[in-house]
Amino acid sequence: EMDRMEVHHAFSVAEYHSSKRPIRRYRLEGGHLTMVPVGNAKYFSSVEQFFREAFLPEGYPDSVSDDYLTYQKWDTLQAFCSSITGTLATHAVLTGVGVGNDKATAAAATMTWLLKDGAGMIGRITFTWLQGSDLDCNAKKWRFIADIVNDGALFLELISPLFPALFLPILCAASVAKAIVGVAGGATRAALTQHQARRNNMADVSAKDGSQETLVNLSALLVGLILAPLITDNQMLVWLLFAVFTILHLFCNYQAVACVKMEMFNRRRLHLLLKHYFRTGEMLTPAKVNQQEPILTGIVRFLSYELGSELHKVITSRCSLSQLSCGREKLYLVNLLSRQHKGNYMRNILLIGLSCSLHFST
Repeated sequence: EMDRMEVHHAFSVAEYHSSKRPIRRYRLEGGHLTMVPVGNAKYFSSVEQFFREAFLPEGYPDSVSDDYLTYQKWDTLQAFCSSITGTLATHAVLTGVGVGNDKATAAAATMTWLLKDGAGMIGRITFTWLQGSDLDCNAKKWRFIADIVNDGALFLELISPLFPALFLPILCAASVAKAIVGVAGGATRAALTQHQARRNNMADVSAKDGSQETLVNLSALLVGLILAPLITDNQMLVWLLFAVFTILHLFCNYQAVACVKMEMFNRRRLHLLLKHYFRTGEMLTPAKVNQQEPILTGIVRFLSYELGSELHKVITSRCSLSQLSCGREKLYLVNLLSRQHKGNYMRNILLIGLSCSLHFST
């Protein structure tokens, strides 16, 4: 973007890079082009410009996906709610390990904390082993599941002081749940960042997301400082706040993942696209497919795939047989069959590879 200003027989040029602050200035006078130094200090003409440069990716909105702002709004609200409920849970855990209790010892608290962390580490490894490959293709589903599990972990931490005899097992279970949240939340966040970054700027989008989350956590910390003296010895208020902010947390999370318009196929989106195409002949846009994609529930399968099918299943007519007997450039044959199952028509895609020589006799 070039901004020119004529001054007699000389003019200056200011160079911008997706912001209102020039990064270089040039001056052309008397046939000579010279670069005018620009100070390294950042000058902000308004509060809006400061927040734009500090918390939004460079080049916004052109450098991110269309659903970026909507997602970030809901994600910010859910992060604030999660921080508040986390404050309530931390208060309960510290009470359970003996903070403020003269009979509690530092050694006992240390052992409890180490066992809790150890259980979380085992849970992290186990969950990654079982579900690691599914996190990328079903990012929206696991993002929402992670927040549900997080609320469940906070609930366990809240009730842990109420059962002194079971305090350690409950705390370990909460730690395992939080480990699952860490794996699922981190992995799906990376997938969503890859979707949002449109100018090979994943690092910038991720860094600005971290800044937004830090600001939200700071705001929640200030609110937590106000709530801390109010919730002491007031269990009714604790559970009321936990219920309200948990409901808001889940609602904001659902809205956040529902607004994401992923442009890559997973099994659910492929089924929805093919189902609509076979029924109407119309190809849905990515936005419409994402609107129909269920977040948690499965989909009714109308299509099945059979790779490496038996030859007699693929060859159903003399025409398909002649296709094999004649020279073929493609080393596979695909056939589409329809059958009725429980009142619904199912379509089977049969695929056979022709990696071997076929001989026909008459």
